[in-house]
Parts: sequence; C-alpha cells; structure tokens
Amino acid sequence: MKTNTAHEHWNEQWTTEAGRADWVEPEQFVKNMVDRLHNHKIYSILDLGCGPGRHALYLAEQGFAVQAMDASTTAMELLDEVAAERNLKISTSVGEMTEIDMASGSLDMLVAWNVIYHGDISVVQQSLSEITRILRPGGLFLGTMLSKRNSDVETGRKIGHGTYINEAKSDKAHPHFYCNASEFIGLFTAFEPLLLEDVEHKKPGSGSYHWQFIMEKK
Repeated sequence: MKTNTAHEHWNEQWTTEAGRADWVEPEQFVKNMVDRLHNHKIYSILDLGCGPGRHALYLAEQGFAVQAMDASTTAMELLDEVAAERNLKISTSVGEMTEIDMASGSLDMLVAWNVIYHGDISVVQQSLSEITRILRPGGLFLGTMLSKRNSDVETGRKIGHGTYINEAKSDKAHPHFYCNASEFIGLFTAFEPLLLEDVEHKKPGSGSYHWQFIMEKK
C-alpha cells in the first residue's frame, strides 16, 4: 500500500484562494529563527513540501539562497508566479520527499513544515534518510512532526505503527504518522536537538499537537 499520498489532497486544495488562505503567512516559529540562521552561517536552504511557498518566499526575502520542492504541480506553478511577481530567485522542482535530487552534503538547512509525517513510518524513515544525506555536517533541519497527543489519534483508524487515517477529516483521509518523544528521538539519531517542543497548532483547545524542532546534523 502506498502511504505518501497526501499531496493528492493538497494539489486540489491549492487550486482555490480559499484553499490557500491559511497557508499564506509564514509561521512565527520560522520567522523567529532568522537571526539565529545568519549567526549559524546558513546560506542555502531547501523548503521541502513547500506548498504555495510561504516559507520559501519569506526566506528568499531575508537574503537566503532558496530552493523549493513539492509533489504538487499546482503548488510549484503558484510559487513560480509569486516569486516572479516579487522579483525573487527561487529554484523550484516537483518531487517526492523520499527522493530528493540534490548532492550529498550540499545543503546548509532544510525546512519541512507539516510535511514528513504524511505517510507511514517507512516513508518518514526514508524522508529522514534523504534529508540527512543532503545536509552538510552542522546543517540545520527546522520542521514539525505530529505528536501522539494530537486528538486525531483518538478519532482515527490505525493502519500501522503510529499511522492513522480519518476519512472524515480533509487530508487526514491519507495516512499520517504520529510519535511520542522517545520515538521522535529514535528517528533523529543523526541529529542533535537544539530545540524541541510539543505545542498545540491552530487555536487553543483544537487538540492539534505537533512537535516543533530545530535539529543539527552530527
């Protein structure tokens, strides 16, 4: 069974302005990291699973050399249009997070916000393997994973280790992987955690708990 299928949902959602409305502004967590990134001598960044490109656009505006990749062709077309309008140079490509067409050790930093948990544990492991491969030693990985405190664990149907689907909830009809703290650390053995927090996304009481992190490749 192919489990990394959520881009099929997002490819359709990105076609309307209403579908993109909640994905226009960059996350404050990402914005708060900019000074730290400059101090860490970060230059080249890949926004993996970038969607319409809110973080790619923001980081390019901050002077970083940005590449962006997503499995959604619609997302890449939208990002190309907006980047051209803003006179920003962003290299875009359509591709899967499990197969990243970049040279080993060539990247300073990778951003994957609400991305690599779209699939079962084998998809997560393969995506992390690729992320580890392309980052240089000391490179940073900023992103999110789904926490097992997330309320969708309780309402979903388990189909594998840590993997649930919920046909009644938008993209949750596609497999999503959830983990607790010890499972998270076990997946990120190639990295040292610089910041790791389990926080509620969306509004308080939503139950949308995610791990937010910044990790440094060993």
